[in-house]
Amino acid sequence: MTAESPELPLAAAFPDVDREQWQRLVEGVLRKSGVPKLADAAGAAAEDALATDLQDGIRIRPLYTAEDASAAAGHPGFPPFVRAGRPEGTAVAGWDVRQRHVYTDPGRANESALADLENGVTSLWLTVGDGGIPVTGLPQALDGVYLDLAAVVLDPGADFTAAAEELLRLYEASGVALSEASGNLGADPLGLLARTGDDGPLRVQLAAAARLAERCTAEAPKLRALAVDALPYHEAGGSTAEELGASLATGVAYLRALTSAGLSVDDACRQLEFRYAATADQFLTIAKLRAARRLWARVAEVCGASPEAAAQRQHAVTSTVMMTRRDPWVNMLRTTVAGLSAGVGGADAVTVLPFDAALGLPDAFARRIARNTQSVLLEESHLSKVIDPAGGSWYVEHLTDELAQAAWAFFQEIEAAGGQAAALRSGMLGERLATTWQRRSDDLARRREPITGVSEFPHLAEPPVHRDPAPAPVGGGRGLPRVRRDDAYERLRSRSDAHLAATGERPKVFLAALGPVAAHTARVTFAANLFQAGGIETVQEAVDAESAAGAFARSGAGIACLCASDAVYGEQAAAVAAALTAAGARRVHLAGKPGERREEFTGAGVEAFVFAGCDAVEALSSALDVMEVA
Repeated sequence: MTAESPELPLAAAFPDVDREQWQRLVEGVLRKSGVPKLADAAGAAAEDALATDLQDGIRIRPLYTAEDASAAAGHPGFPPFVRAGRPEGTAVAGWDVRQRHVYTDPGRANESALADLENGVTSLWLTVGDGGIPVTGLPQALDGVYLDLAAVVLDPGADFTAAAEELLRLYEASGVALSEASGNLGADPLGLLARTGDDGPLRVQLAAAARLAERCTAEAPKLRALAVDALPYHEAGGSTAEELGASLATGVAYLRALTSAGLSVDDACRQLEFRYAATADQFLTIAKLRAARRLWARVAEVCGASPEAAAQRQHAVTSTVMMTRRDPWVNMLRTTVAGLSAGVGGADAVTVLPFDAALGLPDAFARRIARNTQSVLLEESHLSKVIDPAGGSWYVEHLTDELAQAAWAFFQEIEAAGGQAAALRSGMLGERLATTWQRRSDDLARRREPITGVSEFPHLAEPPVHRDPAPAPVGGGRGLPRVRRDDAYERLRSRSDAHLAATGERPKVFLAALGPVAAHTARVTFAANLFQAGGIETVQEAVDAESAAGAFARSGAGIACLCASDAVYGEQAAAVAAALTAAGARRVHLAGKPGERREEFTGAGVEAFVFAGCDAVEALSSALDVMEVA
């Protein structure tokens, strides 16, 4: 660097490389793969072979360049608010660390709330009414809480009017001016319709929510009255674009209700806070929050809102769909990535759910880990000190744009169906979400979307984690369903647990390892991983046709699985399968695709084949059926 050349030419020593050169390098790698359809790929086809398909018709390419940059990102704090809702982002005060409390006992709620506030939490999210503390218990739950310092967010379900009145009374009783109150009163009639399926009181509830919004606008400008909760659509199995589209339709419905009640468009926008799920898919979560701000800015613009009121207020919550009940410790990793993604994506408030939340009421240790996860991200990693850390990434910018386009298209579908309420009443929205979940369930069943600790690397001997039961969620199964990624495998594991309780041992499969170690290790590992995902204990032994029967009898297993290389299968599989069948194996599996030898193997007694990409849930369920595991 010289006085004449103040810029450091970092790439000056390297020749320019174009996309075609990169594609030729990809071609060379694919030729070595040995897969015919990949080895013959050239040019754009070679690049396309490395692409990954996501939901919503989005395709992730292996390479992004400046050609993929989005011109619509703008600047932080200015429309379309892709980069941040405020010019400073979260760099000044960090994001709001909001912890959720789900208790029916006000005393326990107060104990956990005070512990959280003393250890890093900056706002409280309280479930009130059905499934939470009674409205009359709010004073006890908030006893000792400095309401002028800690924001309070309510999740009151159908009791939002009574809960809001009680909270506003508490502010006045504690000497806190309503002008200083902050948080959210949690009115969400459409979210309640989605949860319960009961649309009878919707008109009345919208009018009541509008009255709360009017009061907040007049007396408590820092307090918002309504929550646009997109979690019901995420938790029903919806895709990212469907979650975003449903939230837009809900927000528009609330704008219509509030402006019809006499609020200006700007005041109506300021009464809404949007709630989204943050998942362990880091880049998808970042792009979702950025796209959500862009989409809402467009809605606000069309409705005539000023730029100052068009910035979307966001509350990100770590996904319950991704949380597992088996090996729940892995949830710490999932929520850490989700919390990081929410912060990087620009959420104004972030809730990290405790790792044991899927098992019942979280204990003190789990709540501490949830708090500390955010403390580390904020105070040690300093994530909030950078405005829009993902900005400028061609991949993130392009993904944000694709998500926004897909979500806008779904939003238009809902509006064409008559709006959010009509889409819920008619079943249109529920059917779309169910279809999306069915496709994803197939990926989960085939382990194309692996679940660590559940469908991959399960630990059968790990002691179960027990927690006090949590209150039943609002809805009781009457509205949109609540799904989890581990649902199918949880049912299999529960069957195994019941068998263990009834007989003193788990169902077993005998893994017949054929040939030398190098020939069978890979498929033994694969088969053990697969069967244990269904709660089936594995017993492994190297055998041949003469020793197979005795080894199977000693194992105490009900079924067997052959494990070896294709070459060894050709030499030994038929004889060993016949020996295992003669020894009493109720079913003999073979690890690997049968190919042209299917008839040879089935003729020798092999009844099922397990391989990468097979329907693991169906194979495991069938295996349990064969072993008469109830």
